Amino acid sequence: MGVKNLWEIIESCKKTLPLHHLQNKRVCIDLSCWIVQLQNVNKSRSAMQDKVYLRGLFHRLRALIALNCTLIFVTDGSIPAIKLATYRQRLNSGLEVTTQDETNMKEACSLPRNMGSEFSRMIKEAKILGLALGISCLDSLEEAEAQCALLNSESLCDGCFSSDSDVFLFGARTVYRDICLGDGGHVVCYEMADIERKLGFGRNSLITLALLLGSDYSQGVRGLGPESACQIVKSVGDHNVLQQIASGGLSFAKKTKASKKQTQLKSFGPESNVNGSDKISERQNQFLQVIDAYLKPKCHSADSDTVYRVLAQPPFQCAKLQQLCARFFGWSSEITDEYILPKIAERDLRRFSNLRSTSSKLGVNLTLHEIPVKCPVSGIIKHRKVQGRKCFEVLWEGFDGLETSIVPADLVESACPEKIAEFEEKRALRKKQNQRTLKTKKAENITTVAEVDLGLKNLLLDIESESNTVFNDSFPSEASTSEDSTTAVAVHCTNQDPLIVESRSDRGHDATVPSFHASPSLPKIDIIDLLSPSPPPQFRMVPRCQEASDKCIDVIDLSDSETEMSAEHARKARELRSFLAGIRHA
Repeated sequence: MGVKNLWEIIESCKKTLPLHHLQNKRVCIDLSCWIVQLQNVNKSRSAMQDKVYLRGLFHRLRALIALNCTLIFVTDGSIPAIKLATYRQRLNSGLEVTTQDETNMKEACSLPRNMGSEFSRMIKEAKILGLALGISCLDSLEEAEAQCALLNSESLCDGCFSSDSDVFLFGARTVYRDICLGDGGHVVCYEMADIERKLGFGRNSLITLALLLGSDYSQGVRGLGPESACQIVKSVGDHNVLQQIASGGLSFAKKTKASKKQTQLKSFGPESNVNGSDKISERQNQFLQVIDAYLKPKCHSADSDTVYRVLAQPPFQCAKLQQLCARFFGWSSEITDEYILPKIAERDLRRFSNLRSTSSKLGVNLTLHEIPVKCPVSGIIKHRKVQGRKCFEVLWEGFDGLETSIVPADLVESACPEKIAEFEEKRALRKKQNQRTLKTKKAENITTVAEVDLGLKNLLLDIESESNTVFNDSFPSEASTSEDSTTAVAVHCTNQDPLIVESRSDRGHDATVPSFHASPSLPKIDIIDLLSPSPPPQFRMVPRCQEASDKCIDVIDLSDSETEMSAEHARKARELRSFLAGIRHA
């Protein structure tokens, strides 16, 4: 719980920071607070059986591991003697403290916690899971938040996670109250420097607020609200307030409140209205005990062997984690690896990036191959975009069970910019090759189309030439059809020579049909009498030679090649066939 209404008092100092803020930091975690938060999400019996709280803890841890955030679990030890009354009230049972006299705190001693309870079992499971993930655990002597505050105040960690507001009273400087994962993941942070600057409350002032408002260690003053308490504390000042309480209790508040308030401010419990020096001495004793409990909590000292062992982070145990996830969640080894291995790889890449940046700050600029630690990224596969953020799909080296994963582009750029340059160079080269191949294919297609057009044009010219010959044979001129004229056409075709036609006329005037003389090499000329009845026209393609080896190409049938022509060629072919059909039937 902590101090009553303290979170509301320091609300103006709250900061919501992106989850990325925890990158490369060491953070202590009040494990009891986290388990309570995760348990409150779903308190049903089925959720307890399915260990929903433990699954939520696993996902929190893997998100922080990916940021190379070094985590330390801190658990509660014995219950402080000054807190026994509060603890008994929470449990609604006085069985554990019936032998203790809460009015005599000097004789009271701390009480060991019930390690056989359901909550203690949950804490134990969380510790086992954290150890498999490479997270160390520190068992406090008494209060976990006091141990977290000590590590933070001694700069052994950068901050601490706790929802107990009295962590500030124990000396914490940076406190993370809440954490949110998923899209826009963030943490809620409070800095003691902001509280001192904005509100004027130092550690002494916060302890005084605990005496006035109530906390785990005190009942507070009845009828006094947070606004009045803040005004009283500010009127005295942070440096002198504890000294005045030690010397005269809360009597300093008489100057700022009316007579009715004065009586209440003198009280420290329901029995304080009784007059007498013994009662005043007892109240004064209680004030001092509360102050000492906050200023001098029982903790492992910063230079103790226990703390040094905890600061040495244990290794990640993949096989152990697979066994635990199979037992707690029913996951297979593949599912567990899919969840955790990309995060472990990303953590190692951040460590490599941190090493390079630290070396650069020290003036040591080494190339990628000169660094003694090998880069975990062996290559970049492609660009990616995850939730609007630029990323790379990278190829890992040295991770059993993990080949590729997606990591932020800025991380790769800070860790191994040489890999990005190599990837972009290969990408540009592939792009040029693809463009060159595309241009070659286009040129081949254009050449092929041109050759087809040329071939079709030649074919159509041959067909038209043959058609004209047939037309002249079928329809001679008037001059050549006179009775006293004799005209003959000599036709000869060989495999090597083109079509040769010769026309002769007995008449000597200019109306004769032009004659085409055969080649001298022709051995024989067939004579066709044009006055005789014309035989039915026969159409035959004249063969064309491709090579000098006297090999002729096959005859092309328009009906067979129509399907291979373009639409324009098919149209022209149909028109030509219609024209020839008209000649044939004329």
